[in-house]
Amino acid sequence: MIYPIVIYGSQTLRQKCEPIAPDYPGLQQLVEDMFLTLREAEGVGLAAPQIGKNIRLFVVDCTPWGEDNPELAGYKRAFINAEIYACSEETGLFNEGCLSLPGLHEDVRRPLAIRMRYLDEHLVEHDEAFEGLPARVIQHEYDHIEGTVFTDRLSPLRRNLLRGKLLNLTKGKYSCSYKTR
Repeated sequence: MIYPIVIYGSQTLRQKCEPIAPDYPGLQQLVEDMFLTLREAEGVGLAAPQIGKNIRLFVVDCTPWGEDNPELAGYKRAFINAEIYACSEETGLFNEGCLSLPGLHEDVRRPLAIRMRYLDEHLVEHDEAFEGLPARVIQHEYDHIEGTVFTDRLSPLRRNLLRGKLLNLTKGKYSCSYKTR
């Protein structure tokens, strides 16, 4: 099933998400559906709040970058109940976009490396370090399960300059090629 993407302005994107219990109904199917939705929308990451679910789940698929970065070919992961517990002091800027903020792209500063605990889609525990593009995408999606969007990480001046565009999103004034709600 392909889910419609929740657009900026929805309260769903501003809520801190709830942990997923091991007996969460239909978890495997939900993960598959999220990957399908992500592929349909031509993105590299999707968090449960973006499909209207207030749970600590996100998926990452960096394979579209695999042509330029061979180490990312086939890089697909699901993250359940993730917790980032360490970040590098070194940071970098990267131009980010978001399926929930269609048409908006901004340079966002984030740590270059992170360490986190999470469960995969089979509820197997992991404690792993990430760097480069995967770390960037993971941090972006992790923000979603914490009730944050990438524009929150911009300077107050930059956010103020984007106020009109953000207001248009809340009013439904945007264009994109995937289903939204």
